[in-house]
Amino acid sequence: MNKKNLTKLEISKFLSKKIGFSNKVCMSLIDCLIDILVDNIKKNNLSLKNVGTFRLIKKNERIGRNPKTKENFPIFSRNSVSFIPSKSLNDKINN
Repeated sequence: MNKKNLTKLEISKFLSKKIGFSNKVCMSLIDCLIDILVDNIKKNNLSLKNVGTFRLIKKNERIGRNPKTKENFPIFSRNSVSFIPSKSLNDKINN
């Protein structure tokens, strides 16, 4: 896979080939996994051993600017997710 982004469908097809379940079952597994990750990230930081840590970040309201028109507009406060890879994941990527 040389594309920059993967879709859930592509992951589902890859998982289906790898473990032999149907695409429908694999898609359901992926959806459940994402729901579990989101629920745990909302509660607190989520640390997955040998993968990394997901952390919820609160971003404050600020003024943004359209670079084309130079018009100012408010960017409202929101939550964002930060990911810090584990050392073992970094080692796997760099070797």
